[in-house]
Amino acid sequence: MTRTQPQVGLAPDDAAAYAGWFACLADPTRVRLLHTVATHQGEITVGALTEAVGISQSTCSHHLRKLADVGFVRLRKEGTATLVSVNPTCCTGLPHAADAVMGTIVTRPCCPTDLPDDVTVRAMTDRDWVDVRRVYGEGIATRNATFETETPSRRTLDAKWLPEHRWVAVVDSRVAGWAAATPVSARECYSGVAETSVYVGEGFRGRGVGKVLLHKQVTAADTGGLWTLQTAIFPENRASIALHHAAGFRTVGVRERIARHHGTWRDTVLLERRAAPGPTTC
Repeated sequence: MTRTQPQVGLAPDDAAAYAGWFACLADPTRVRLLHTVATHQGEITVGALTEAVGISQSTCSHHLRKLADVGFVRLRKEGTATLVSVNPTCCTGLPHAADAVMGTIVTRPCCPTDLPDDVTVRAMTDRDWVDVRRVYGEGIATRNATFETETPSRRTLDAKWLPEHRWVAVVDSRVAGWAAATPVSARECYSGVAETSVYVGEGFRGRGVGKVLLHKQVTAADTGGLWTLQTAIFPENRASIALHHAAGFRTVGVRERIARHHGTWRDTVLLERRAAPGPTTC
């Protein structure tokens, strides 16, 4: 089965494909069979499935054909035995379908028309470091922006941030916020994956500064060779989560009790944005 990520709302073809998937799983026996196959190491025989699920072989074969027709499982003959394995692409395709239907996958925006006129964004320069660290400290003070408890030094920040992906927002000739991207790994295969940070100064919140910064960050990433942006946000920071969703990030999941903050275990919401989603097969 084939699906593509919806571009505006949920495309009719995608809706039809997803409906077929969910209809196939409307039978609890098929759900149990698919679960058994998916959690089994490698292939499993129809006979072993029959015994594991507690159904007759004819019933098992009937439901396996339905699952195979949709593409959830693969069937292979070996002598007189039929070997069953899960279609690995469906291990991501099926969760994607649920996310798409529930609206947790957001279409990448293009050229938003509601960016405030009084906020400008430019590349960060050496003269901005005092303001950048000031804004960082104001974010730390909220206790909902970062696990940091003290403002990192300029040397620390300069060493980890990508030089081509550092931005400051300016309002009335003052630095109102900043955005930066940090490589997630030194390995070549992850060279296009970066973790993002966006901070808005205390006196400039609620004016669209974060929206302008994030728009600049994602558009620069798209043209600058970064194919995935990711960020981790405290669940309590709902404004930041909403801001990232509006910029095309999707929620990957919640990392429970990931680290201590002022002596308390905190969760983070992991979000990511892909630069150019394309068709996949399931």
